[in-house]
Amino acid sequence: MKATREQLARIYHRYRFAYEYAHDAVVLEAACGSGIGLGYLARTAQRVVGGDIDEVNLSVAREIYKYQCDDSPVRVRPEIVWLDAQELSFPDATFDLVLLFEAVYYLAKPERFVAGARRILKKNGRLIVGTVNKDWKDFHPSPYTHRYFSVPELDGLLRRDFSCVTMYGAFPIPPPGPVQRMISLIKRTAVRLDLIPGSLAARAYLKRLFLGPLEVLPSQLEEGMTSYVPPVAIPDSLPNSDYKIIYAVATGDR
Repeated sequence: MKATREQLARIYHRYRFAYEYAHDAVVLEAACGSGIGLGYLARTAQRVVGGDIDEVNLSVAREIYKYQCDDSPVRVRPEIVWLDAQELSFPDATFDLVLLFEAVYYLAKPERFVAGARRILKKNGRLIVGTVNKDWKDFHPSPYTHRYFSVPELDGLLRRDFSCVTMYGAFPIPPPGPVQRMISLIKRTAVRLDLIPGSLAARAYLKRLFLGPLEVLPSQLEEGMTSYVPPVAIPDSLPNSDYKIIYAVATGDR
């Protein structure tokens, strides 16, 4: 697959953020896709498990992590498993860190995932959820999704099972120039009229048309492949339209 430079930066950003919590930890990434970030986390974690509901994704991930070279910076080989994020079947208190990146809106019952994550986390374990901010003015929904979350809505979802939730914003929205204002107007009009294509190929064509050449996504992330600016803590009770991406870090018993 190909992506814009900013999309690649967002992918790297989420795992770079999680990396800070993954040292010597037992980590689960639910909805890991092709596992692009698992090897990066495996550089510092004690154990890394990646799970997805799609067998094609899993076959790609298994092939990527089938072998581990002696000179690889990866500390442990990631484990690839099939899972339904809404029915986590791991034993209680298995993980120190559970991750869900850009997938909460695909879950018909995200509250099941949150409750399951709380159960399989160890004492003082953390859940990190990252998602596009639905209050970003130029946000547009993807096919097959159920519900997108604002900052207060995501905070409320997690507080059903976690007593401490901290919200963060990333990728601040810069003041638009003339060209960006025009692209934004076209994009918002297309969303309003339901003209955004559903296929990945058609979406890639539009990205290339408006945003320039696309880059091939790597099979694994590398340290420093894009710049990294840490996310900023933001109020959890107010809608926020200043950031494209929001993260929630949840800990504690309910």
